Amino acid sequence: MKRRCMEGAAIGLTLAAFCLFVPNPGQAATANLLEEKPLAGITLSLDHYCENVMENAAEEAKQEAEEQESGSSQDTDKEKKDKKSEKEKKEREKKIKLNLKYDKLGIAKVDTYLNVRSKPGESSKIIGKMTRNTGCNILNTKKGWSKIESGNVKGYVKTEYLITGKEAEARALKVATLRAVVNTQTLNVRYLPTTESRIYDQLSEDEEYTVEREHLSKDSIKTYMAKHSSKKDTNGVDLGAMYDDLENWVMLSVDSEKMFVSKDLVTLKYKLNRAVTIKEEAHRAASSSDSGSSSVAGSIVSYAMQFLGNPYVWGGTSLTNGTDCSGFTMGIYRHFGYSLPRVSAAQAAATRTVSASDVQVGDLFFYGSGRVSHVALYIGNGQIIHASNARDGIKISSAYYRKPLKIGRVM
Repeated sequence: MKRRCMEGAAIGLTLAAFCLFVPNPGQAATANLLEEKPLAGITLSLDHYCENVMENAAEEAKQEAEEQESGSSQDTDKEKKDKKSEKEKKEREKKIKLNLKYDKLGIAKVDTYLNVRSKPGESSKIIGKMTRNTGCNILNTKKGWSKIESGNVKGYVKTEYLITGKEAEARALKVATLRAVVNTQTLNVRYLPTTESRIYDQLSEDEEYTVEREHLSKDSIKTYMAKHSSKKDTNGVDLGAMYDDLENWVMLSVDSEKMFVSKDLVTLKYKLNRAVTIKEEAHRAASSSDSGSSSVAGSIVSYAMQFLGNPYVWGGTSLTNGTDCSGFTMGIYRHFGYSLPRVSAAQAAATRTVSASDVQVGDLFFYGSGRVSHVALYIGNGQIIHASNARDGIKISSAYYRKPLKIGRVM
C-alpha cells in the first residue's frame, strides 16, 4: 500500500513541477504566490489521494478476508457434513451388526427369486422362496445344496445362488433396512405424527414395515405437510405440541404410501429380507379335477408367481421390466383372457365383493385410506402377491398386512 501511495505522489509532483515552469503571460507579478499555493494544493491532493488509496486497500483487504472466511466456513460446513455422514454410517453399521445374528450368513444372489425346497433336489417340493438379497442362516452344505433357515422357512437351496463369508457381510451392510416390528395385534398408523391426527390405516403384527424416516424434524414435517397434507389432516391437531413430540415418532413406507407411528408401539431393527412360505393350496387348486374357476384361479396364481422379485415401476405394465400394482393384476388376468380396468379403484368397482370368510385363490385384495389405492392377488394360505414399491418390487405379503377395503372376485 505504501508503494502505491509513493507512486501516486511522484506522479502528482511531476505534474505540479510542469505547471510551475510553463510560462504564463500576465501573471509574472504573482509568481511568488504561484510558487506557494500550488505546492500547498499538491500536498492536500496527495493527502486525499493517499487516504483514498488507503481506504480502497482496506476495503479490498476486508473483502479478501470475508471471501477467505466464507470459503473457510464453506469448507468447515462440508467437513462437518462429511464427518456427520461418516459418523451416521458407522452407527448404522454398528446397529446392523447387532441386529443381524447369523451363525453363517448367506444372501440370495438372484435377479428375481430362489426356490427353497423340502429336500436337496430340483424335483423336491417347493416350500418357500427367497427374493434378491434375502438373508438366511446356512446350517450345512453338501453336494451343491445348502440347508438354510430364513424367517419361518427351513429347507434347501442351491449353494451357487448364495453369497457367503466376507462378501455376504459386506452386502448385508448395504442392503439391510430399518424395519418396524409391530408390538400389538393391530396397529393404528396416522396421517401425521400425533395421536390427534386421523387414522390412516391399520397394520398387522404378521408383517415388518420399512422405516422411511427414523428421525423427524420440524422442517422435514413442514415440508411433508406442504406437499401431502390437506386442511382436513390438521383439523383438531395442536401443531406446536406435535412438533415438540417428534422424537417419539417415525415415518413408515407401506407400498408407495407414507404414514406415521409412535415408537412406543413398534420395535425398530435393521433386518434383511426373509424367505416367504409357499403352501400347496394354489397348486392343489390348479390340479383340481374341477374344470371350473378354481382350476383357472390356480393357474393364474402359478403364472403370477413367475414374476416374483421383478421390479416395480409406477405407471408400468410390463410384468418383467416393471409394473405398478394395478398393472400387475391387469397383466396377470389379461394373460387368461380376462379384462380389467387400468387403475386399482376402477378394478375394485369392476369386481364382485366377497367376504373374508369366502375368499378364494385368485381374488383381488384392495387397500387404501378411505379410497382404494393399492391392489394385490390372493394366492392362498392368507398370502397375496403384489407389485409393492420401488424398493421391494413384486413380493409376497400377508393378505392382512394392512386392512383391506374390499375383496373382489373377477371370475
